[in-house]
Amino acid sequence: MSSTGTEPNRPFGRLLTAMVTPLRPDGSLDLDGAGRLATYLVDEQGNDGLVISGTTGEAPTTSDGEKEALLRAVVEAVGDRAKVVAGVGTNDTHHSVELTRAAEKAGAHGVLLVTPYYNKPPQSGLVAHFTAVADASELPVMLYDIPHRTGTAIATDTLVRLAEHERVVAVKDAKGDLTATSWVTSRCDLAYYSGDDAVTLPLLSVGGVGLVGTSTHLTGARAKRMILAHEAGDVAGALALHRELLPLFTGIFRSQGVVLVKAALALLDLPSGPVRPPMVDATEAEIDALRADCAQAGIVLPGTVSRADAEQSAW
Repeated sequence: MSSTGTEPNRPFGRLLTAMVTPLRPDGSLDLDGAGRLATYLVDEQGNDGLVISGTTGEAPTTSDGEKEALLRAVVEAVGDRAKVVAGVGTNDTHHSVELTRAAEKAGAHGVLLVTPYYNKPPQSGLVAHFTAVADASELPVMLYDIPHRTGTAIATDTLVRLAEHERVVAVKDAKGDLTATSWVTSRCDLAYYSGDDAVTLPLLSVGGVGLVGTSTHLTGARAKRMILAHEAGDVAGALALHRELLPLFTGIFRSQGVVLVKAALALLDLPSGPVRPPMVDATEAEIDALRADCAQAGIVLPGTVSRADAEQSAW
């Protein structure tokens, strides 16, 4: 049933960040750092929730035990004031069911379930996979539609069908097809969250309710203001914030998001650490570009040279 004309359904709030997983220099989990970073994202950057063990959280290279320990640390740190959503998506239904049950025991408030990747199941397989996971616990499910990574889009009719399940409540939408999104939001009450930072404002205009972001490690407070401005009917104000943040909405993906987010957090003396192979840490050239992108978005990272200083040193 469509929620058109009523207060939008926001089961996870307006703003969530797909949190990186802090690591120690030797590559092991930094659980204390995870708690401190989660606290910063909620208390300083205005996040209503956090996604733990998503792709930005390096889920492909963390063990099931590490995922559970990380989730427990974040729930302990911020679970009393923010939604903590566990990434449980794999291309093995049985494994995703196990991860979902473990997340429920660890105190998660919901799960993020990406389309099975590489094996590219048909739409009937997607329905079976998503339904099995939704049936495995009492946790609400956010589907993650990102075909450029998984190889398979969740079809409009499939999404509408899945919306009939009482625990399938939301979509993280990184499909890049606002027409398809418009059809879904007009036909059911799934809560749509942008999975692409730069598309948040356009998505809001066709029925979206918020953002699950990456650059929001740095831009969260202003991204939330943008969402609130749009809700209040201040379209010009929302557009101004969108344009202000656009250099970082896009620039954070010059490399994989986790690589540049961790580089920025390290410069800000916030918990981050290295990335795990096959990811590689940011190069000096990438960090220089990151500083420039941040500066354009109004964020000055340590080591940034202002235009005036650069001109003076050139003389």
